[in-house]
Amino acid sequence: MTQLKKQQSGFTLVEIAIVLVIIGLLLGGVLKGQELINSAKVKNMIGDFRTVSSLVYAYQDRFKSFPGDQNQNQLNDAFGANAVGGKPPTACTPAAAGHCTQNNGRIDGTWDATSKDLGSGTSTDESSIFWQHVRLANLATGPTDLADPNYRPRNADGGFIGIEMAGKTPYINGMRGSFFVCSAGVLGRYVKQIDTTMDDGNTAGGSVQATDATRGDAGAAAVATKDIVDGTQYTVCASY
Repeated sequence: MTQLKKQQSGFTLVEIAIVLVIIGLLLGGVLKGQELINSAKVKNMIGDFRTVSSLVYAYQDRFKSFPGDQNQNQLNDAFGANAVGGKPPTACTPAAAGHCTQNNGRIDGTWDATSKDLGSGTSTDESSIFWQHVRLANLATGPTDLADPNYRPRNADGGFIGIEMAGKTPYINGMRGSFFVCSAGVLGRYVKQIDTTMDDGNTAGGSVQATDATRGDAGAAAVATKDIVDGTQYTVCASY
């Protein structure tokens, strides 16, 4: 009886080498693509800081006042009594030191402030209605109705963006400047790139700093660059 020889099959070294090269190219493409995405996010976030600061100066130049700081008559004259969906623009009320004092030459309130009762037409912080006023002035885009869930602007990673003025304990302790623009939910890997591009690469000093404190904690400690964790979220503030 003739015994049939079993035919062996498999990949040759050349075929394996080709597969490895293809896998390497795919991985390289994925990594390069991720790098481009990360770079775009950092540029977007840096753009946020610079845009918000320019809004302050542009509004002040046009209306001789800060957005959020005008009274009702001034807002009606500037934008019309039916500017917000048939309703008048929102003037900050009631008066409260550090939160809402009309025509005092400041943007009162904290960077992460929200209106006390969305939909009531009032706000307890000028830093909250800041966004409505710059949008009504066509300096920025976005909803003008405080009750809109998308009213507060967000950065490329979905964190809130806000502004507050100096004159009290800053959100990040020790920061100096006329006002501060803050952006929350920024991953550590972006924090270091933002600081290096905008400032001195030291996230615990200079005009750009970062903290891992929760929202609402004024006087929070800055986190040093060496302690920044790539996958952890931080709030980054830039002073102007």
